[in-house]
Amino acid sequence: MTEQTTRVPVAVVGVGRMGQHHARTYSGMEGAQLVGVVDGDADKAASTAEAYGTAAFGSTDELLAAHPGVKAVSVAVPTAYHRAVAEPLMERGVSCLIEKPIAETVADAKAMSAVAAKSSAVLQVGHTERFNPAVRAVSGMDITPRFIEIDRVSPMTFRSLDVGVVKDMMIHDLDIVLMLVRSEIVDVQATGIAILSEYEDICNCRLTFASGCIANLTASRVALKTERRLRLFSESAYVTLDYQRKSGVVLRRSDNEDAFQDLREKIRAKADLSSIAYSDYVQLEKLNMDLPKGQDDPLTAQLTSFLDAVRTGESPVVSAEDGYAAVDAAERVIGAMAQHRWQGRSAEGILGAE
Repeated sequence: MTEQTTRVPVAVVGVGRMGQHHARTYSGMEGAQLVGVVDGDADKAASTAEAYGTAAFGSTDELLAAHPGVKAVSVAVPTAYHRAVAEPLMERGVSCLIEKPIAETVADAKAMSAVAAKSSAVLQVGHTERFNPAVRAVSGMDITPRFIEIDRVSPMTFRSLDVGVVKDMMIHDLDIVLMLVRSEIVDVQATGIAILSEYEDICNCRLTFASGCIANLTASRVALKTERRLRLFSESAYVTLDYQRKSGVVLRRSDNEDAFQDLREKIRAKADLSSIAYSDYVQLEKLNMDLPKGQDDPLTAQLTSFLDAVRTGESPVVSAEDGYAAVDAAERVIGAMAQHRWQGRSAEGILGAE
């Protein structure tokens, strides 16, 4: 086959911050042919189209009229419009990668999933952190999590203010935790506060799973610094990841059993260990994150995976089911926040709820 016949005709609907990144990435991918961008803001659509050598359209109807053979679309409009934009596309057999969260509610997410299944269109959810080299490294390890701690904090960017920090930022980590633990959530405790926006800008939650695993997640979009870290404890290993720097280390029990036994004996003998640096005493292993060029960029890896699923018809890495499981978890966290009490009163007023 020629390159032209193997390239998938793609488009981007919504060219705000994330849509701009999708258009840029598609325009540089060998396996994609960016045939257009769609946005209700004509100036924004035109400037994006000019930047990436494609055509601008004011609606998906205009796009499909000009390019009826388009096979795949990234939907990067505000969450409230995901279903209205994606369903008509999928009904016509156009596969969709929908930015996270997949929908405002689980019901909407399941409805979109049903449309995709009926039309055989691929529906993938844009949980880009799944493709972070650090996350991919730990997801490939044979470990059973017992405790997970994740911090995702950053200064206010003044975007995505139509939702709170749970659906804006924490949902990335809810998806990752669900992927790693693979167990049902049996209890949710949470607290959050609205600082600048109408919704919560800071949230901390504690999830308890049927397996016994506990996950403690913190998200803030009003912090003074940016930090994205995961720490995972299991019976066989301790793992720490820095999402931002795409780095991580693992301390394996099997590699350190002799050192641990030596320390236990010294502790029982009441030896003076104040001069010992614990980090120097144990053996740490850097996680292997070497990936082919392009695959080390999470968005490129995500879009490549999406187009592979479009070509083959196989299930995407992040399915619609994964998407609405994350939304369900987010809704439970938000509900738990509203139930949390300070000084005998509900948190609803503090969270900006009516």
